[in-house]
Amino acid sequence: MILGIETSCDECSASVVTHIPGQDRVRVLSLATFSQTEIHKPFGGVVPEVASRNHLETINLMIQTALDDAKVKPKQLECIAVTNRPGLVGALLVGLSAGKALAYACNKPLVPVHHLEGHAVSVFLTDQSDSQPEGSSEAENLEYPLLLAIVSGGHTNLYRVEKSPQFWTPDFLKSSLVGRSRDDAAGEAFDKTAKKLGFPYPGGIWIDKSSKGGKVDAFHFPRALGQKSILDFSFSGLKTAVSLKVDELKSSGQLKEKIPDLCASIQEAIVDALLNKIYLAVQKYECRSLVIVGGVAANSRLRFRLASEWQRQGLARPPVFPQMEYCTDNAAMIAAAGAFRFRQGNFLEPLKMLSLNALASAEV
Repeated sequence: MILGIETSCDECSASVVTHIPGQDRVRVLSLATFSQTEIHKPFGGVVPEVASRNHLETINLMIQTALDDAKVKPKQLECIAVTNRPGLVGALLVGLSAGKALAYACNKPLVPVHHLEGHAVSVFLTDQSDSQPEGSSEAENLEYPLLLAIVSGGHTNLYRVEKSPQFWTPDFLKSSLVGRSRDDAAGEAFDKTAKKLGFPYPGGIWIDKSSKGGKVDAFHFPRALGQKSILDFSFSGLKTAVSLKVDELKSSGQLKEKIPDLCASIQEAIVDALLNKIYLAVQKYECRSLVIVGGVAANSRLRFRLASEWQRQGLARPPVFPQMEYCTDNAAMIAAAGAFRFRQGNFLEPLKMLSLNALASAEV
């Protein structure tokens, strides 16, 4: 049994999972998460100092709740996994310090986990109560090589994956990277355009909801880096185009009535940009399967488009997504990534972990 701790941004989360060596499936015994969405909503985004202070107030409760729900004592844990990069340094330090203290006190190994690696393994999470949970069979029968797309509020990256996570090398996130955003991530594009429209934070879900009934071709917004030789993304031009269009509609008094069309068109531009590069990468690297993880993986338009288009892109099977509760930041995915690394022997003993630090950078 492994305890995972996640405090990289505005979710304070702890989870206990079990993992059988040699298997990809990781069973979630408990997951306790405190979301700071309501706290940051008045500011239109995450305030780092506010986030880290709230983590200090909630981290002990989340850890204790996760242990109690799993009916596990700290001494029964095999190891503790904690996010140490990338993220808000102040927020990361809260979770990292708690993980180090608990591991040291209980004489348990500590596994530092890269937040993106947590997202990468989130498709292998299953619930304790489900004998055949939605998505589990698909994840267990993935065909390699596969294309992994991490699409979240902070990152939009593409990876060519040749093996299951139990065989990933320590530099997996660097060696398998084939495409990335050159500026904002897709999730940031959703949130920042939503803010311009007057929606509360986080804005991506409001764009999704408000797009229902709107016309996806009502407004044309740019899809940057259209060259087939480039697998990178760029969303800065989209934000500028949306801002100009919103100002134009405001001045003419048409903004309110055009909200559904605007949201549908913005969403379509982002989804188009994502799928154009995803499909190019699938074909270029002859991928057999496609995995989409991260907060944007919950977007309804992205899922609809993939469900109707995957067969035309040479994929051997439908795209695989995490269960909805594991798309956004959570400690279960951190515990799962820690489980795979622990089985490989990549962990720190109590005395060596004291010098481990939190890092804002995603670079491996």
